[in-house]
Amino acid sequence: MRDTRESRLLLVLLIAIAFALITVDIRGGQDSPVDGARHAAATVFGPVENGVASAVNPVGNAIGAVRDSGARHNRIAVLQKENTELKQRLGSDDRNRSRVRELDKMLAKAGAGQYGIKGAEVIAIGAAQGFSWTVTIDIGANDGITRDMTVLNGDGLVGRVTTVGPSTATVLLANDPDFTVGTRMESSDELGFATGQGDRPLSVQLLNGKAKIKKGDRLVTFGSSKDRPFVPGVPVGEVVQVDPSGGDLTRTLYVRPFVGFTKLDLVGVVVEAPRQDPRDTVLPPKSMPTPTPTVTVTVTPSPNANTEVNGEANTGNPDPNARPDTNANANPDPNANPDPNANGQADDQE
Repeated sequence: MRDTRESRLLLVLLIAIAFALITVDIRGGQDSPVDGARHAAATVFGPVENGVASAVNPVGNAIGAVRDSGARHNRIAVLQKENTELKQRLGSDDRNRSRVRELDKMLAKAGAGQYGIKGAEVIAIGAAQGFSWTVTIDIGANDGITRDMTVLNGDGLVGRVTTVGPSTATVLLANDPDFTVGTRMESSDELGFATGQGDRPLSVQLLNGKAKIKKGDRLVTFGSSKDRPFVPGVPVGEVVQVDPSGGDLTRTLYVRPFVGFTKLDLVGVVVEAPRQDPRDTVLPPKSMPTPTPTVTVTVTPSPNANTEVNGEANTGNPDPNARPDTNANANPDPNANPDPNANGQADDQE
């Protein structure tokens, strides 16, 4: 059909009639005047629709399968995400339990030494302030933290505060080569100075070169004037090596720190020093070595062995109560055959 004015008018007229029929059908409901025409059209065009549907069903099924495949893929992705979140939650629960144990241990240390502490979390490590062994904690001046405060955790001495910001602070760790702390030996009270050596044991110079020190002896902080930068009684470490004295005025020890500086998480900044020096009370009890059991072997000789042993013993030390056996000589066996050779020898001798 050519695109003319008449064709356009006809198209508009057909569209208007279609809308009018649709309006009449909707308003008529079940008594619609076009219901008969609808049934007639269904009778005529139904078989054609079925045939067309049969022809296009494989294509439709394929499209549906692709659509379902995408839905299944999305569902698998959702399940994988939920599984990952569950694993992270479980890991987080384990992590939380570990942190709770660490916090309990730190609070026990603070309680034993009567230290007033403020808990903090290590949020960064590095040499931001020019030190080689430092960490950054998430509390600062807004939390009452000032320079030269002692930092500890559930194991012992961590370090001291060196730089303070509004909400963070930098802690110089005890294993840094620029770190020095006064120490006191457990029980013997020998004084010295411990210096960090990085990932190696602390080097401790004892003031008494003739002090008797052995491996396994433990040290605590001696304390500073007005408890800055160190409060007394914080566990430092355990002696692992003792250099010979050699007649020097001082003596060098090597001490393994109680704190693992490469796995710090929760720490406590001492904001209130103890009223009295806790001395060795913050140190954990020494584990007693398990005694080695003594094995006792008891040998029970057999009856034959007793006879032989007794026979040899009686030969050298006859039993005075033993009765001699006289039957062997006094009552010879009458059935015994005499040895003719023995008799012959006796005759010749006579």
